[in-house]
Amino acid sequence: MPRITPREREDAPELEDVFDRAERALGFVPNSFFVMARSPGMLRAFSRLSREVIGVPGKAPLGLKRMLAYMASRSAGCQYCSAHTASAAVDVDGVPAEKIEAIFEYETSPLFSEAERAALRMAQCAGAVPNAVTDDDMDALKRHFDEDQIVELVGVVCLFGWLNRWNDTMATPLEERPTAFGERHLAQSGWDPAKHVSA
Repeated sequence: MPRITPREREDAPELEDVFDRAERALGFVPNSFFVMARSPGMLRAFSRLSREVIGVPGKAPLGLKRMLAYMASRSAGCQYCSAHTASAAVDVDGVPAEKIEAIFEYETSPLFSEAERAALRMAQCAGAVPNAVTDDDMDALKRHFDEDQIVELVGVVCLFGWLNRWNDTMATPLEERPTAFGERHLAQSGWDPAKHVSA
């Protein structure tokens, strides 16, 4: 049950372009948008930032970005964002589901390249509180990515740091599609939607 009453989509026609873009990108409008819609300027600013950070191609691969968003969200403990990012990695960006299922074995699993290991290590450490990223972690990233790519990768982790705090604080109800994905692919690794289940 959300802690703040969301706006109804039909009562926010001035934000329909934002809702429509999200729906086209993900197949649904995240429930977090309807609470954020209480501050239309905030939702528009967030939507623009999100699009630039993880919604359009950049120098770093989108599938990797989504895996980092998932790793950082799990590290921060946000079950809502974990389900969103994992399901989008598979459904939107084409990451194999078995990679998502094995993501916590990234250091040893043959499913992951050395570049992915370095990036996932950074995301896992950056999602922790306090931040646990070391100079060695950044040096490992620099062996595989240029500085522009690293800015993009760290930007994804930071974007989801904001979303992790938002959705956990607001107890945003999880939508059907990411819930089903989480039950199928994430539950075995301890994922539990808990407070994000609709009443």
